[in-house]
Amino acid sequence: MKLLLTNDDGIHAEGLWALYDRFSQSHSVTIVAPDRERSAVGHGITLHLPLRAPQVHVNGKGPVYAVSGTPADCIKLSVLELMDEKPDIVISGINPGANVGVNINYSGTVAAAKEATLYGMKAIAVSIQGPQCDYYDEAAQFIERLANQVVENGLPCGTFLNVNLPNMSTKDMAGVKISQQGVEFFYEYFKKRIDPRERTYYWHGCDPEPSFEHPDIDGQALFDNYISITPIKCDMTDYGLLEDLKQWDIGYNKREP
Repeated sequence: MKLLLTNDDGIHAEGLWALYDRFSQSHSVTIVAPDRERSAVGHGITLHLPLRAPQVHVNGKGPVYAVSGTPADCIKLSVLELMDEKPDIVISGINPGANVGVNINYSGTVAAAKEATLYGMKAIAVSIQGPQCDYYDEAAQFIERLANQVVENGLPCGTFLNVNLPNMSTKDMAGVKISQQGVEFFYEYFKKRIDPRERTYYWHGCDPEPSFEHPDIDGQALFDNYISITPIKCDMTDYGLLEDLKQWDIGYNKREP
């Protein structure tokens, strides 16, 4: 199996190398990742600066490319320039900190998987709960099993998997739950402060554990110590509203044939 690994935490992130160490034992692995941390950049791409992607050497492993742009940039460069052919699967992660609910809209980790899906590739975004993670190796082992299933069974066109694991040994987890994306907003706030030059600035923060109304919501599944696997579609059209909108009186005049 031929894999492309990326992330939003940078080329030296521990979770990225846990995946590499696991998959490289039996598979062909290429890493194309940002050259520095790019957390929470969402699906942004670089348009007004040149991108650089030198091949680097990290502990004698490779091929490894350090990209000066975003996670989505990494996927575009991989497909259009750096790789001879598309990989069998793209895995983005392992991100320290869950990417569930509305937060997937901001996640560079998830954006990389989405970008790969837009290019017609199978993709998985992987995150593990908490900023300090102790079980990357076991998480990578689970993702290898899941990746094999994805390659064997396929995914619908335009759909990728968003996976979140509790920060604990797999033997202590409650199991795996196929879950849906939550839409509840986390409690957010800004702390207003004054710098030494008497200028105002703000630090954004949020409560990382909102309450959920259903056990099959991704965040609640993770809170209950399940591995949460959520299929995410790239097509964001609201088909339920599509036909109704055509009947609205919004000044749209049909052209005569």
